[in-house]
Amino acid sequence: MKTTFSFLYIIFLASVTVSLAQSPLKLDLGAGKHGAGRTRVQATDVYSKEKGYGFEPGADIVCSARGGKAGSGYCASNKPFYFSAAVPEGNYKVTINFGSKTDASMTTVKAELRRLMLEKVETQKGKFATESFIVNVRTPLIAGGGEVKLKDRERTTEWLAWDEKLTLEFNNSHPIIDSIDIERVDVPTIFLLGDSTVCDQPLEPYASWGQMLTRFFGGGVAIANHAESGESLRSSLGAKRLEKVLSLIKPGDYLLIQYAHNDEKERGEGIGAFTSFKTDLKYFVESAQKKGANVVLITPVQRRTFDANGKITNSHGDYPEAVRQAAKEENVHLIDLNAMSKDLYETLGKDGSGILFKQGDGTHHDNYGAYELAKCIVEGIKANKLPIAKFLVKDVPTFDPTHPDPSAKFGVPASPMATDQKPLGN
Repeated sequence: MKTTFSFLYIIFLASVTVSLAQSPLKLDLGAGKHGAGRTRVQATDVYSKEKGYGFEPGADIVCSARGGKAGSGYCASNKPFYFSAAVPEGNYKVTINFGSKTDASMTTVKAELRRLMLEKVETQKGKFATESFIVNVRTPLIAGGGEVKLKDRERTTEWLAWDEKLTLEFNNSHPIIDSIDIERVDVPTIFLLGDSTVCDQPLEPYASWGQMLTRFFGGGVAIANHAESGESLRSSLGAKRLEKVLSLIKPGDYLLIQYAHNDEKERGEGIGAFTSFKTDLKYFVESAQKKGANVVLITPVQRRTFDANGKITNSHGDYPEAVRQAAKEENVHLIDLNAMSKDLYETLGKDGSGILFKQGDGTHHDNYGAYELAKCIVEGIKANKLPIAKFLVKDVPTFDPTHPDPSAKFGVPASPMATDQKPLGN
């Protein structure tokens, strides 16, 4: 049954690949006329594999026949809604026209598993805005044979990260969408490998820095987040996550690696920070370098563990130092998120730092905490003078973790789906 599914899935993706190779997908939302070479999408167009695009079930939208930028219509809502398009694995430039001639709009865009792409796109009545970003889409299949060993959660609540489509979440107080263009592109890719503090968390209120990092990069680079909750270096090897990344990574691409939270719990002869962990970490580095990729090691983000003097205690033992040593010995760049997160947490204090985390959790962050940590990663990229810094957006000022953004001004709206189930790992 599994073999049959994989075969049919490959046939389906191949047919879509041919279609997109011929021309980009150009969609005009709303009733009424549409431009030459464009496809009209109305409120009744619910996604199906056969159609290849459409709104996800439950979308509460109103589509107009007039008021769009090109004299056509638009679709709007006062609630979040999802739109999907069938695409094969790869990187896609998404270009969206926002606004209408009849109403003001405010839109935040997330992609796949709540990856923040655009924050607060605002238009006044009669005004329009056009924005572009890059979305990475992946499947479990590995070129040459095999596939990633997905966890049960990845087949259910996290399936948007692995399915056959590119999914966009339109959120905020009044999203108005005039048109969507989706075009396959060949751009540098930043791959991420790590644990629950890095991965695309599927449900509110949890979030990780990897799914916020996309907000800080423009249209010249893709971010492919292959991190997963509960993972260590060894479990990622066993699940073929590294193998999947190596099957896709190209010369000039980047691999950012942050583990330790789960590695430090492993026991056995020869298991430890300066033995098995550092050896495995070097294997990841050298494997990516053989593919011509640039590797950046990241020390593990701190847990919220304070002592009586209001200072963070080291819950990671020797593991942060092992990462620093591996980076030096392999001559690769290092982002010391362990040190930066310590500054961030201590600045806010034992009680105040709770605003960075899911309530009652000292490991997993909420949207605000993930956003601030993503800014730490951005500063690490700048400090290392990595060439990918040229792809960073221009509207984000320099970030100092001892001077975090005021939480009261944080305005990324929550996605519709939530859970009380804690992510794997700690």
